Amino acid sequence: MQVQMANVTRLCGTKGIVTVNGEYPGPALLAREGDRVVVRVTNRVAHNVTLHWHGIRQLRSGWADGPAYVTQCPIQTGQSYVYDFTVTGQRGTLWWHAHISWLRATVYGAIVILPKHGVPYPFPPPHEEVPVVLGEWWRADTEAVVRQALRTGGAPNISDAFTINGLPGPLYNCSAKDTFKLKVEPGKTYMLRLVNAALNDELFFSVANHTLTVVEVDAVYVKPFTVKTLIISPGQTTNVLLTAKPFYPKANFYMLAAPYSTIRPGTFDNTTVAGILEYQKPGSPSMSSFDKDLPLFKPVLPRFNDTGFVTNFTSKLRSLATPQYPAAVPRSVDKRFFFTVGLGTLPCPANTTCQGPTNKTQFAAAMNNVSLVLPSTALLQSHFTGVSRGVYGSNFPVTPLLKFNYTGAPPNNTNVAKGTKLLVLPFNASVELVMQDTSILGFESHPLHLHGFNFFVVGQGFGNYDAVNDPAKFNLVDPVERNTVGVPAGGWVAIRFLADNPGVWFMHCHLEVHTTWGLRMAWLVLDGSLPNQKLLPPPADLPKC
Repeated sequence: MQVQMANVTRLCGTKGIVTVNGEYPGPALLAREGDRVVVRVTNRVAHNVTLHWHGIRQLRSGWADGPAYVTQCPIQTGQSYVYDFTVTGQRGTLWWHAHISWLRATVYGAIVILPKHGVPYPFPPPHEEVPVVLGEWWRADTEAVVRQALRTGGAPNISDAFTINGLPGPLYNCSAKDTFKLKVEPGKTYMLRLVNAALNDELFFSVANHTLTVVEVDAVYVKPFTVKTLIISPGQTTNVLLTAKPFYPKANFYMLAAPYSTIRPGTFDNTTVAGILEYQKPGSPSMSSFDKDLPLFKPVLPRFNDTGFVTNFTSKLRSLATPQYPAAVPRSVDKRFFFTVGLGTLPCPANTTCQGPTNKTQFAAAMNNVSLVLPSTALLQSHFTGVSRGVYGSNFPVTPLLKFNYTGAPPNNTNVAKGTKLLVLPFNASVELVMQDTSILGFESHPLHLHGFNFFVVGQGFGNYDAVNDPAKFNLVDPVERNTVGVPAGGWVAIRFLADNPGVWFMHCHLEVHTTWGLRMAWLVLDGSLPNQKLLPPPADLPKC
């Protein structure tokens, strides 16, 4: 993969963007369960670059995970690095993206992992499979957008459009020619491999007059259920089956995506991306042109802040939990943790004013009130070489140091602490983590992504987590297994995972603005005693800082 600049025109404006191989979105990576994947990445742009293989377990191969300053120093201009990993026990849709600053705005693509040869899907095989990657477009250079926000302490400028496979579609100015079109045949079933690659927006998705049967999330099969609309957060993937109408319908159908947000309107991009589902006319050649004289149906999406809809949807997600696809939920727990996740403030530098919540504060974000500062070297290397002094501490708080009514009136002091702290886990510890949203600067849904693991979502609710009564309601039978989960706005989510993968594993909000502000932390999973329980040594070409 060559990371290179390319000129791209959208919304009547042309700009140079960072791409892989000059493609936007980048190429899909196709593999099969059990494959070894070797990707040589060469950096031909003026920015430092890394790539992350989102959702790949990376068993003992943490050096290939990709988050800058966590598992590797970035690939500098003119340098190359080989990402080398094996896809073990996973099949389905994942995705890859840049993992430094905001470069993933344009540097991303789907990962399609087919089951092993001869292993069928646990549902009727579709006629065709189509990646549908949702993205977010700025007219401005996104690196300038985040630089300006960090300089002023304010919120970054919002995006100008959403995209489907890089195309904004007819609801935006002069973009009708840039519309994703899905051509279907009557009676056939199609599997849409949905990815939310947007930077800062959870998205509703719907196809007019058609239902979607959800069969997989985050490359794990689920008990199939059928909806008109789904919600997908940045970092998440969802495979859905769409069955075309049995007869030619003499109509075209919009597929729409628009944001879900509980923050003030005007502070997020409240626009809608449209693609078009069109039917092949009986007796016409398969590549016949789009018939714009047919009626065009539009789905009705939920209101932008419809948290009830989101809760209803996520509660339907259940693991298959069959002998072939078991749900290996940790039944007992070795380590319990409670993290607050949310926004906060930092004071402005002396003698300056900021554009934060007040003119004396700047926006920040934190987990357990620690806003992670990335070091100038890579955490994994520091751990592996035993030189952690001056790089990180192992004292990340296991519960909030200051307890308050998390979903009530916010405390007077909303400042967060800055630091580089890891949370150390012994090998194979079973972990339960409750993540609690806070009311500081407003309730917000936070899609939290854990690198290096899948986890089971055993419970969620609104208000403050009740450690006495809530665990009795946990689902330990068939909870959904995934790599990115939304912490409900004004609520909490409980997850369990087995720390069976040695290394340093990033965990962060997948809303890029919140990660930038510090809503991120890292777990340090120690080696086990057996040879196959130890982190492999770093590759010789690991980039230097």
